[in-house]
Amino acid sequence: MYRRIHEAIIQSPPINYFDVFKESKEQNFYESQESIIALCTHLQQLITTIEDLDENQLKDEFFKLLQISLWGNKCDLSLSGGESRSQKTDVVNSLENLKPFILVNDVEHLWSLLRNCKKTREKASVISVYIVLDNSGFELVTDLILANFLLSSKLATEVHFYGKMIPWFVSDTTIHDFNWLIEQVKHANHKWMSKCGADWEDYIKMGKWVYHDHIFWTLPHEYCAMPQVAPDLYAELQKAHLILFKGDLNYRKLTGDRKWEFSVPFHQALNGFHPAPLCAIRTLKAETQVGLQPGQGEQLMASEPSWWTTGKYGIFQYDGPL
Repeated sequence: MYRRIHEAIIQSPPINYFDVFKESKEQNFYESQESIIALCTHLQQLITTIEDLDENQLKDEFFKLLQISLWGNKCDLSLSGGESRSQKTDVVNSLENLKPFILVNDVEHLWSLLRNCKKTREKASVISVYIVLDNSGFELVTDLILANFLLSSKLATEVHFYGKMIPWFVSDTTIHDFNWLIEQVKHANHKWMSKCGADWEDYIKMGKWVYHDHIFWTLPHEYCAMPQVAPDLYAELQKAHLILFKGDLNYRKLTGDRKWEFSVPFHQALNGFHPAPLCAIRTLKAETQVGLQPGQGEQLMASEPSWWTTGKYGIFQYDGPL
């Protein structure tokens, strides 16, 4: 459907770059202003003291920003038919209450991986984290906040973002959304928010943040087909030290959208797709889930039949060397 909409528009100059979902995506950003200000303030205050943090404090902040990025994934307009799914509460202060709803939590593996990269890297070498984006608006802000922290903490030296080439699943991020949001943050009437936008623009100019898109992300293939269908993209992903896959559609394509048993290992469900260490960060909104403890999924199904489709629960699911 989304490809058909795009085909109709590109054959209709002068609107061939028109995004039919633009208004909904921008509304989500504007309606989330208070939460965005709270996040930007938290980040900027953190950066002023980041050099003084010991390793455990740095790890705690990393985990906190990962969780914010996870719960930002709730803001998905494709689930609400384009109706508002903005973030109106201060997610920073809600994290402790949300922890019980994380069904798989592999964040320790992410910390160990990036901390070891940081400790062993040579002066001129890079640590690359790739983020395969999902929604624009508030969720994209949470991803950029996380990316900013990765650079400020030296857990990464460059962050690569992968978005969609065409408007997709209503709120998915395109290059226009990415640039537009940074521009809006930069010109915000709030000092910490505008500071974030100015920093993000500088990261792009310096090549520390790089945005990419590729037609493969909007093709119907599961990701295990990438080496055959898009070998150039697979070769790019192999250069990453860590790849973060955001959101439900990425998870469905990682696991082939199959009706797996809940306890099937994530590594097995990836079906040979192992370009680099990777982590799926997702709130559950579709009926595919693997890597749970024996009986965990069945217990949830018995007590809460819609547990895996409402976005109430989340996962950090890692695959790679331990």
